[in-house]
Amino acid sequence: MTTRTKIDLNAIVVATDFSSAARRAADRATLIARDQSLPLHLLHVVHGNLLDDMKAWLDNSNLWQVRMSQQTRKRLDDEVVRLLGEQGGDLILLTHIAEGQPVSEICEQAEAVDAGLVVVGVRGTNPLHHLLIGTTSERLMGKTNVPLLAVRTEVGAPYRRVLVPLDFSRWSEQAVDVARAVAPGAHLVLMHSFSIPFEEKLRFAGVDDATLSHYRERARQDARDHLEALVDRHSLLPDQFTLSLTEGDAPMHILMQAGERACDLIVIGKHGRQAAEELLLGSVTRHVLAEAEVDVLVSTHHDG
Repeated sequence: MTTRTKIDLNAIVVATDFSSAARRAADRATLIARDQSLPLHLLHVVHGNLLDDMKAWLDNSNLWQVRMSQQTRKRLDDEVVRLLGEQGGDLILLTHIAEGQPVSEICEQAEAVDAGLVVVGVRGTNPLHHLLIGTTSERLMGKTNVPLLAVRTEVGAPYRRVLVPLDFSRWSEQAVDVARAVAPGAHLVLMHSFSIPFEEKLRFAGVDDATLSHYRERARQDARDHLEALVDRHSLLPDQFTLSLTEGDAPMHILMQAGERACDLIVIGKHGRQAAEELLLGSVTRHVLAEAEVDVLVSTHHDG
């Protein structure tokens, strides 16, 4: 077996706006930090646009700014008391208040403390209309190479069963390392959705079903060979993983597998091979972020 370099999370940054979604994110970040003896940085960003608007409407006195700062500090301190009271343990918890654009401030904080994980909360039943798609989280993923954990479920225990969809790109290869770093005790479900290359064109050209069936089995075997090679590269033991092969629409199968296999976390790479996608999320990743009912960790690392 080959040995890969283990990812060190170093520290965790969790962003909070004191909402219920942010509360869940802070709970999860605290659990991970406590279990792995990592420093946790709790960050609240006062949006620069909000300050500008308030300055335009209020008088020139800075009294309201002082009161606002005091209230923000109190809410942050109250959150620290809650987290320490509920989860306890030898937790190093530091707080930060920043003014500016949330994405930029979160990125700067992650860089300043050499964080290996950023945690944010997901609002509502569909993050497509709230936090993730086209707003804070996606912009974060385009500006930093720090893995991003989008939390949408209540925290009950450490992650136990993690689905890792793989397309064998450099993004998905590193997703396995990130999954093991964030959920070191979890069982990994390594899945790949394969397809017959140019199947529709082959059918249009009159290729018979027997030949297509042969191609399908070859594609399935190629996918299994890739998965087994990946297992070897990551030195996984038999009881640490399960392999899953599906055929067809990847986003649909990812969501189905997460439910059928009782996974509590999906760890996914950007799912893109093209250089133009360095700062973008692939369509598969975007769909999973929008529709998953469990937490989603996007690995923005890649090999090579």
